[in-house]
Amino acid sequence: MNIILFTRLHGRPASVNLGQRRVVVPIVLLLLSACVLLIHAGYRLGHRPAEQAGSVAFDWRSDLRDQRRLLGETRRQTEAGLDALALRIGQLQAQVVRMEALGERLVKMAKLDKGEFDFEQPPAQGGPGQLASEQTADAPDLLLTLDQLAEQLEDRERQLAALESLLLDQTLNEQGYPTGRPVERGWLSSGFGKRMDPFTGRKAMHEGVDFAGKLGADVVAVAAGVVTWQGERSGYGNLIEINHGNGYVTRYGHNQVNLVKVGETVKQGQVIAQMGSSGRSTGPHVHFEVQHHGKLVNPARYLQAKR
Repeated sequence: MNIILFTRLHGRPASVNLGQRRVVVPIVLLLLSACVLLIHAGYRLGHRPAEQAGSVAFDWRSDLRDQRRLLGETRRQTEAGLDALALRIGQLQAQVVRMEALGERLVKMAKLDKGEFDFEQPPAQGGPGQLASEQTADAPDLLLTLDQLAEQLEDRERQLAALESLLLDQTLNEQGYPTGRPVERGWLSSGFGKRMDPFTGRKAMHEGVDFAGKLGADVVAVAAGVVTWQGERSGYGNLIEINHGNGYVTRYGHNQVNLVKVGETVKQGQVIAQMGSSGRSTGPHVHFEVQHHGKLVNPARYLQAKR
């Protein structure tokens, strides 16, 4: 078999005889090499865009991970700042509540006009309008402002507490002398001094007086003062102790329910408890004691005095 090749060499066609083995083998090898090169080139050309796309996608995924990490950190910082602000605001609200309660007590103690000093309403304010700054305060600036406000509130609270102490001393001097009975209704069931103990039948010292009455009847303070004890005490049951100043202290025992708290200021004649039979008691009554400069005294002289 002959293959005729038309070339420009010598200006005439040439022929190749495939029947000759030494000619066929090189040609076949040449053709196979050309096919392999073409296939490899096609493969590289077909897969290069995919490799580039994969590299771009990897870069995008890495950027997204970095952005999510940054967003998470920013969110945590923001939440921490908000928690700090909420905590500080809660503390300031508690201070304001204390100051309002203190202010209301001062208004009552000083007998001021409640309409003029109404702590339940914000203070009256006004004035011509001004353009507000459009700049938004940063969180650190807000925290600094809140800290400064807290210091001002603490200072005002100390001043009001000192004023309350002065007014309380004045009030106690006027109303701190025990007068009258510790009940509005009831009868004297046991006096001061030695008596037959109702539980042992033996003589024992009774360091106060007892007023019997109806269960739940009102028990009242015989003088203005500050509650220094409220709760159960051995033998007394539910007990209330009031310091009236000038060395006077009164006790009200065996109550069914105590209606005042430690630290509370009470007025003369104010209902402080309900009559009961708690503790070492045989029935509904109030055990009433008077101390003067730490010594128990007979309450009889104070019971007969008029308010």
